[in-house]
Amino acid sequence: MRIAILGGGNGSFAAAGDFALRGHEVRLWRRDKAAVADHIANGGTIIVKDITGAHNARLALVTDDIAKAVDGAELIFCPAPATSHDDIAAALAPCLKADQVVFLAPGTLGTLIFAHAAKSNSQAKNVCFAETGTLPWLARKHGPYEVAITTRATRLPVGVFPAKSEDHALAVIGQAFPGVIEACGDALSGALMNAGPIIHPPLILMNAGPLEHFDRWDIHNEGTQPSIRHVTDLLDRERIAVRQGLGYGAPHFPLADHYKEDGDEWMYGRRSHNQLTKSGDWREHIDLKTHRYMREDTLLGLSLLVSVARLAGVDTPLAQSFLTLGSAICDFNAAKEGRTLARLGLGAYDRAGLQNYLKTGVA
Repeated sequence: MRIAILGGGNGSFAAAGDFALRGHEVRLWRRDKAAVADHIANGGTIIVKDITGAHNARLALVTDDIAKAVDGAELIFCPAPATSHDDIAAALAPCLKADQVVFLAPGTLGTLIFAHAAKSNSQAKNVCFAETGTLPWLARKHGPYEVAITTRATRLPVGVFPAKSEDHALAVIGQAFPGVIEACGDALSGALMNAGPIIHPPLILMNAGPLEHFDRWDIHNEGTQPSIRHVTDLLDRERIAVRQGLGYGAPHFPLADHYKEDGDEWMYGRRSHNQLTKSGDWREHIDLKTHRYMREDTLLGLSLLVSVARLAGVDTPLAQSFLTLGSAICDFNAAKEGRTLARLGLGAYDRAGLQNYLKTGVA
C-alpha cells in the first residue's frame, strides 16, 4: 500500500518507520527543508526501537514537496498536532485526487478543516476524511532519524466525514492498521473519542508548580497522583455525557480503562501506562505556554468540547474551568481562537442539521 505521512514529529516518525517495516511504500513529507536535506543525505531511513530491538526502516521518499508525497497515495496519514491543521490542510488541498483517504490521529474535528479546504479542488472527488481518539503509538524520537516506540494501539475508534463514506475509508485505513480499527460513526463521534483533552489538561494545569520549578518533570509518573486521576475521571464523565447527549452509543472508551489491569481494554493494550512511565521518555521539560498539552489539548480540545456540549445541552463545568485556567496562562481568547463549532463554520446548525451534514457532507 502507498502511504503518505505528513509531519516530522514523534508520531510521524513512528508511523513512517512502522509502516515501512510492514512492507508499505512510505513517503514522508515535512516542511523543514534543511531537515529533509539532512535526512536524505543520511540515507532516508528511520531506526525504529521497540521491545524486540532496533530495526532499520527504509522510506520510499523523504520530501518537502507535499504534492510528490501524496501523489498516488491511497492513505494520507497526518498525526501532526491540531495547531498545524490549518496550514497543512491548505497545502494538501490542491494536491488531493479522487478516492484518497486522509486520516488524522487524533483530530479534534480537524477532519472538517481538511474537508473544507479541499472543496475548491474539483479533482478531489470522493475524498474522505477520518479521525481517531489517540496517536496509534506511544513514541518519542531519540535522535533526528530514530524513534522509540513504547507501545502500539490495539483499538482505534474511527469517525469519518462524510459518514456515508465510512466503508471505503475504514477499508483503506484498515490495511495500514489490520485488526485495530473500530467504526464509531461520524467525524464528531471520532473527535469526542479524543483522549488528549481529557488526560492532558488536568496533568499540565494541576502540576503547574512542579513544571515551572523543575527542569524536567514526568507528569505521567510523579504527576499522576490519586487526586488528579479522580479529576480526570470526572472530566471524562463530561465527555461521555456529551457523547450520550448527541445520541452516540457505547463503547465510549472511558479513560479509566487506560489505567486498569483488567476489564475492558482501552485504545492501547494492558499496562501501557506502566510501560510509558518506565520508559523515561516522558520525563521532559514542559513550557506551560507553548507545550502541545496546553496549545492543542487544553485550548483547542476543550474549546471544542465546551462548544459541542452547549449544542448537546450538557453542562461541562470542569472542561470550562480548565479551559478558563489555560486561557488565563496563555492569554488565549477561546471564542476567537478556539476550535469551536462557530469557528469551524458550523455555528448555525441545530443538532439535526449538524448530524445530517456530518453524514452527507451536504450543507
